[in-house]
Amino acid sequence: MSIKVKPMGVYQTNCYIITVDGKDFIIDPGVGAAAWIARNVINPVAILNTHGHFDHVWSNTEVQEKYNIPLYTPKGDVMLLTSSDWMPDLPPSYPDVIVEPDEEFDFDGVKIKFRHFPGHCPGCSTIEIGDAMFSGDFIFERSIGRTDFPYSNPSDMKDSLSRFKEITYDKTIYPGHGSTTTIKQEQQYADHWIGTL
Repeated sequence: MSIKVKPMGVYQTNCYIITVDGKDFIIDPGVGAAAWIARNVINPVAILNTHGHFDHVWSNTEVQEKYNIPLYTPKGDVMLLTSSDWMPDLPPSYPDVIVEPDEEFDFDGVKIKFRHFPGHCPGCSTIEIGDAMFSGDFIFERSIGRTDFPYSNPSDMKDSLSRFKEITYDKTIYPGHGSTTTIKQEQQYADHWIGTL
């Protein structure tokens, strides 16, 4: 498995291209992501959204149409793809697959697991591929997603962090912003963040 990353737009939102067995999976194509994606994919097969905030989904439709590939979006955030309180000019996008909480997919032997961790937004999810967890805006290095946005829910974030704490394995975390970390590293801080909510 190879992983390419490029921070996109003013908010430096990480767009990822994960290549497994010759298949390219695009995670969170944000503002201006299409040109970088075009230079770095050979066989794109799907677009995967960790959640629906504008800086993670801005280029969904452009990439979807260019490569004629399906868009997978967590169920709770589908509404955010066509309306943004911050960015009224958000290009609308429409998922081909609405992902149920904790749903898993098999792309000809490549298994991809969505884990639902609401709080930052209703559909907020991580995406696990192999030994990697793409955490969107749920978990960052020594930080968590904000819960003061429209549709955020601090109580849901507490529950999500409690469940995150109980994961028994370790994987590298590739967040929506900033540097990589690990599950075990961030589990150390879960109680602290729960106490702040």
